[in-house]
Amino acid sequence: MEEKKKYFDSNEMYRNDIDDLIAEGETVLWRGQPRRSAYIAAAVIKMLPIVLIWLAFGITFIWVMVTQIGDGVPWFVWLFFALHLAPVWIWIANIVRSVLELKNIRYAITDKRIIVRSGVIVDLKFMYFNDITNVRVRVGLTDRLFKVGDIYITAENQRSVLYDIAAPYSVGNEIQRIVRDIKNDAAFPNALRPAGNPG
Repeated sequence: MEEKKKYFDSNEMYRNDIDDLIAEGETVLWRGQPRRSAYIAAAVIKMLPIVLIWLAFGITFIWVMVTQIGDGVPWFVWLFFALHLAPVWIWIANIVRSVLELKNIRYAITDKRIIVRSGVIVDLKFMYFNDITNVRVRVGLTDRLFKVGDIYITAENQRSVLYDIAAPYSVGNEIQRIVRDIKNDAAFPNALRPAGNPG
């Protein structure tokens, strides 16, 4: 049987850029990615109050131990302290992860679907307009500072978020308009639409 190179490519594992994913006859209507400063700031601010409280307690604990015991602090106390700082390590790991994954995050809206490329190791999501059930725009306090917003998209079997997008209301409204138009076209094909609405 002849191999169909048009559909299956031996290098497909390495072809995961947005342009590589556009099908023949598919038109890109919009491209975007998170605003770098807003995306990293969100990771920094996310656990910051807990981390500050945890650090204040930990530094106080170390200061008391060192001043009371001196140089003879047992090793297991230092081990306990290192484990006790788990929220701080998680916070730092989240910041590092956000910096690493930022280079991979790309969004595209075509005339057929929404493509979301994300993750430290690239993850791809394809959301076809027929399957989308809800589009919601959320602009939080941090988002307002950086003049961005998040677009939450729910489909029949998956969810996705376009994080830290400039002009989120405009992009969100455009997605809703496309979804509405495509669903109306499916429900009422042009040939079957009445000339007037009797209802």
